[in-house]
Amino acid sequence: MPQKVKAVIARSKDAPVELTTIVVPDPGPGEAVVDIKTCGVCHTDLHYVEGGIGDDYPYLLGHEATGVVSAVGEGVTNVEVGDTVILNWRAVCGECRACKKGDLKYCFSTFNAEQKMTLEDGTELEPALGIGAFAEKTLVHSGQCTRVDGVDSVDEQAAVGLLGCGVMAGIGAAVNTGEVKRGESVAVIGCGGVGVAAVAGAKLAGATTIVAVDIDPKKLAKAEELGATVTVNSKEQDAVEAIREATGGVGADVVIEAVGRPETYEQAFYARDLAGRVVLVGVPTPEMKIELPLLEVFGRGGALKSSWYGDCLPERDFPMLVDQYRLGRLPLEAFVTEKIGIDEVNEAFDTMKSGDVLRSVVVL
Repeated sequence: MPQKVKAVIARSKDAPVELTTIVVPDPGPGEAVVDIKTCGVCHTDLHYVEGGIGDDYPYLLGHEATGVVSAVGEGVTNVEVGDTVILNWRAVCGECRACKKGDLKYCFSTFNAEQKMTLEDGTELEPALGIGAFAEKTLVHSGQCTRVDGVDSVDEQAAVGLLGCGVMAGIGAAVNTGEVKRGESVAVIGCGGVGVAAVAGAKLAGATTIVAVDIDPKKLAKAEELGATVTVNSKEQDAVEAIREATGGVGADVVIEAVGRPETYEQAFYARDLAGRVVLVGVPTPEMKIELPLLEVFGRGGALKSSWYGDCLPERDFPMLVDQYRLGRLPLEAFVTEKIGIDEVNEAFDTMKSGDVLRSVVVL
């Protein structure tokens, strides 16, 4: 029987979000209903509110979530009722050209639930990133559920749930896309949530020199807490020169751009060593353009790469990173700045804009 639950929606562009009642249908074939336990407040959710993703309002917000499977539909075999899961927005299809080439991380046809959750009047909701987890329950495709074991307390769930988006994007930019190796040098430009996660990923991969660049001393302090060996305030120092100085004058083996702006991407390009790798994980806007001398692109060699969702495979990466967290090698709890109620999402967006948090996490 369909269930009525409390949830947070964006009804129209730039309007304050609303806590309202939604209807969650019983799961159909391949679908699962998940009782949400925690959900991080991600900048992507704010993009939905501001119209930066599209105009398919009303949106059911929230996507960095943990929960417990409470019902499954016909044919579901990867999870069972009672499983603790992290939700993800890459449920690979196995059939598209990327999957058939073995590049599952680039799947062009990821799955979402076919049924729609609705408002009480029947208005269909568009779930953020196909998840919609600022809700007591949500309906997803079963492939969006990655089972994790031994994550029982609220604090643990709040921490590991952030792997569902931003933290995975940053860690994966270092570990998967950048392929950071033991003993290499890494620079991270932009130390918001994704950037500091890239710092943590570089440390986890064994980088010995990790340079963090930002204009905010608070963010640089957090980057240092998570593994940066050198911090650079680019208001006070030239970022490229500082990165070269920290790496023996040659530049970093890997430079991760976590801002998504032409000027910081250019810094990343020139701050790498010969044959170094640049990884773009910051998300640019459609009108942005960059111009680089083609001879410099040729002469420096190496690779210019983009990182989508940290090039992760959730079923491979989430359990591995949860294990690293439980072993004390990956301090995911450091990303949780505050825990809030489901009725405090508007305030969390205001706090996010101030730059005073890495993540607010809704606890249900």
